Amino acid sequence: MAKIFILAGEASGDLHGSYLIKELLNRDSKLIIKAWGGHKMNTAGAEILRSLEHLAFMGFTEVLKNFSTILENFSLCKKQISEFKPDVIVFIDYPGFNLRMAKWANTKGYKTIQYIAPAAWAWKENRVKKIKKYVDELLVILPFEKAFFAKHNIDAHFVGHPLVEEIDNWKPDLNFSLPDFKNSKTHIGLFPGSRLQEIKLILPKMLEYVKLKSNFQFYIAVPDNLNQQEYLAHINGIENVHLILSRNYDLLNNIELAIVSSGTATLEVALFEVPQVVCYQTNTISFQIAKKLIKTKFISLVNLIHGEEVVKELIQEEFNLENLQATINVLLNEDEKARLAKDYRKIKTSLSKENASKNAAEIILI
Repeated sequence: MAKIFILAGEASGDLHGSYLIKELLNRDSKLIIKAWGGHKMNTAGAEILRSLEHLAFMGFTEVLKNFSTILENFSLCKKQISEFKPDVIVFIDYPGFNLRMAKWANTKGYKTIQYIAPAAWAWKENRVKKIKKYVDELLVILPFEKAFFAKHNIDAHFVGHPLVEEIDNWKPDLNFSLPDFKNSKTHIGLFPGSRLQEIKLILPKMLEYVKLKSNFQFYIAVPDNLNQQEYLAHINGIENVHLILSRNYDLLNNIELAIVSSGTATLEVALFEVPQVVCYQTNTISFQIAKKLIKTKFISLVNLIHGEEVVKELIQEEFNLENLQATINVLLNEDEKARLAKDYRKIKTSLSKENASKNAAEIILI
């Protein structure tokens, strides 16, 4: 009976991991799968040994603050893998932690597979050497990544992007309705991120715009791994904003516009063809360090995949009320909506390759 250990450290990894687990179990129902991840992976059939809230630390200073917890996580993960003795370990993105674990796993003789590559093409290109040395199979989900890794003599498998299949297979809940939907002609989704520190830095700035637009209705996407109390502390009596718990796709299916923190959510919004502005802010020290290291022109997946600006990015000091208001005014224009929809469809076409989770499962089970 085959045993698989899966390591995912963020909400997006939990989502992609859940579809991968379903596909793996469809192909072999007797598989035993243990994992680090979240509710979605658990529902899909994995036994979760460590949940997301103990894992997602973003930025240089945040990693330092939580260094003791991270060290504990390494020790715990090694212990659990050693006791489980899996036939293969699948690492889903989350490179800071996963590549270190891959090194350890490789020295112990475990088969290692990286599903969703770290963004070595953007920064930390030294990670390519670690992938080449410690990862047996690399499965990539962005079309340009195969050529990038080929330049480093790594034969990566492009399996397609899992979000395409996830959204194509999604069915709307016919009983779902947004609160106070009829009170406004304009409904805007707020996607401040899936990490607690993102909520603290990004949500308050989004809410500055909310306060200005009492005639609009706003809806905050709350992921599984965060407590809604963290959001309520910022809302503080603002009447035209509501929390939508773990229903991102139903939310995207009902709104006209989105304000999105950089991350996987930018691509989800694009695949639903919702106009968006991408916002991002971290603490000053982390930003200055990242600025010196990052080699790409863009931070959002939408722009990175397309190779040019499709959606406006407001980063750090540019993420302010004046710029946000001006950008949203443009997005409410019908011509701009049509342009975005056309570019979004091109992006979807470039990402499609049958079924990413199915393709990944086939390689993992070889």
